[in-house]
Amino acid sequence: MTLMQKFLGASAALALTAGTAAADPAILFDLGGKFDKSFNESAYNGAERWATETGGSYAEVEIQSDAQREQAIRRFAESGANPIVMAGFSWATPLAEVAADYPDTKFAIIDMVVDAPNVRSVVFNEHEGSYLVGMMAAMASESGTVSFVGGMDIPLIRKFACGYAQGAMAVNPDITVIANMTGTTPAAWNDPVKGSELTLAQISQGSDVVFAAAGGTGVGVLQTAADEDILSIGVDANQNYLHPGEVLTSMLKRVDNAVYEAFTQGTDLETGFNVMGIANEGVGYALDEFNAELVTADMQAAVDAAAASIAAGELVVHDYTADETCPALSF
Repeated sequence: MTLMQKFLGASAALALTAGTAAADPAILFDLGGKFDKSFNESAYNGAERWATETGGSYAEVEIQSDAQREQAIRRFAESGANPIVMAGFSWATPLAEVAADYPDTKFAIIDMVVDAPNVRSVVFNEHEGSYLVGMMAAMASESGTVSFVGGMDIPLIRKFACGYAQGAMAVNPDITVIANMTGTTPAAWNDPVKGSELTLAQISQGSDVVFAAAGGTGVGVLQTAADEDILSIGVDANQNYLHPGEVLTSMLKRVDNAVYEAFTQGTDLETGFNVMGIANEGVGYALDEFNAELVTADMQAAVDAAAASIAAGELVVHDYTADETCPALSF
């Protein structure tokens, strides 16, 4: 059973109602809401898996603005929640301010590094998973043009785009890869209309496979791709079910595993730097009944071979965030 905690407004106090036991874990979702069908929802699924398997309770909050972040962390810490897991890089600044004030509380942040003794920083090798779906896009494309719609224009999302372009060009060196970002503010994560507009523009340039790494905005990308009868690629959570037979695959970013593991470790949470990539099943691609007819045996064999090479260290995918360059794509 979960305990939902919600803000009533930007300056409202976070009410911690009866039933929150000391040392119960808590999860703080990013903007866009826990049912964004992407990043936040994957985090929620991890928390729910832990609750179902253990019978435990956890607290949660969906913030409505950036101004609520520090207050949320402090309220949960003061209530005795432990560990406290934050989904999204935007929690980094307030967490860095708050962590030292609660030395006995364990924190985990996903998608950013906060250097503090009581913080676990979980990052993903998104470029590796994106490389695999880029290969699939190129193998499925009939036009020789594929595309990418990102959310907020930040290095993390460029990391997705760069890996995707590298994978596509590994299959077809002459392929055209179009990349567009939705915006430069957090609103870019929840703008399906803009996602749809960008997708239509890319289709007009010849794209017949589009990969969305844009949170809730991606819902508009996948819908428009289905409406226009081109293939799409989901992200973070498995989004194949949203448009059966139209979503080529989803680049799985196992945020759910990161949350589940943090909740499972509880107050004994191992802090420090934690990387999740292909080698430890942190990223990958989705194959299920909703896309099985789209993924050929040759496609699966090629992608699985590349994944094995990446896991073994034989194939190195360039990481945009390492030096903010991309050999396969210009931004």
